[in-house]
Amino acid sequence: MKAYLGIGSNVGDMAAMLERAVTGLAATPGVSVLKRSADYRTPPWGKTDQPWFLNGAVAVETELEPHGLLDTCLRIEHELGRVREERWGPRVIDIDVLAYEGAAVNDARLVLPHRFVRERAFVLVPLAEIAPDLVIGGERVADALAKLDRTGIARA
Repeated sequence: MKAYLGIGSNVGDMAAMLERAVTGLAATPGVSVLKRSADYRTPPWGKTDQPWFLNGAVAVETELEPHGLLDTCLRIEHELGRVREERWGPRVIDIDVLAYEGAAVNDARLVLPHRFVRERAFVLVPLAEIAPDLVIGGERVADALAKLDRTGIARA
């Protein structure tokens, strides 16, 4: 199945961290990286008193079930030094499962599609680069993005 991931970092060598995350995904049995967006410099969202982010999106083909893909993302985050201290706070790496083809999940560990995907320009700008016609929540990614303020978001 196809799945779409958001990647982000705002600590250290952010570009290298995003690259390492994609390399980790590609090295995972049952996961093939199909496309990767450019990196985008984006203002912080939610908690705004922190450094700006570098964000991107990745399309993968996977044999993993949605929770298995989530576990893979969490494992890669851990291997790259992610420590979860503060919600929406600074992070060395973040890998979010945004959408998983044909799957709707809503449990304590995972909500698919991601509950905030259509509200966040920093997610939709890179996602629209690689999958503008992807439908999430009944709406094309490109159409959802057209409704949002993209102030401050720039290709890195």
